Amino acid sequence: MRAMEKKVKDIGFHFLYPSHLFAHRAAHEVQTILGSCIAVCLFNTRLHFGGINHYMMPLWNGEGLASPKYGNIAIENLIQEMVGLGSHKKDLVAKVFGGASQLNLNHELLQVGQRNILIADSLLKKNGIAVIANSTGGKLGRKITFNTHTGQVIMNYLVKHHEVEKKSF
Repeated sequence: MRAMEKKVKDIGFHFLYPSHLFAHRAAHEVQTILGSCIAVCLFNTRLHFGGINHYMMPLWNGEGLASPKYGNIAIENLIQEMVGLGSHKKDLVAKVFGGASQLNLNHELLQVGQRNILIADSLLKKNGIAVIANSTGGKLGRKITFNTHTGQVIMNYLVKHHEVEKKSF
């Protein structure tokens, strides 16, 4: 029991802000809040460590800074970070969260959440990374906590910044 207690005490904590990513070989709990944004959690099933991103928009248009604000940049950067830490793509699995449609907009270009979901699915498939769990779309925001050592994600739906339902992935 003492070893288990020590592991809990040794785990780091990181709050992930939009347009950022985090990957580490040491155990961390990474927490973020999502609306129409997406978080992709990658986990190395062989080496048991992970990384996560939080992006706001689906595609960088080639103008300005190529930042992880954009899904195509954030996903590729996270994959590169995981490879840099010793991963092989074949050892990675993904869990994807977010992409809520919190506004009643019918125009396709304004449905950012749905477009964010599509870019995640497309780029993960292109890179041969299986999505083993997801909670995307809908009308509610989400708060997620990703354990980089186990790959587990705890997700709470949010209604006006109050947690209403908790799920584990």
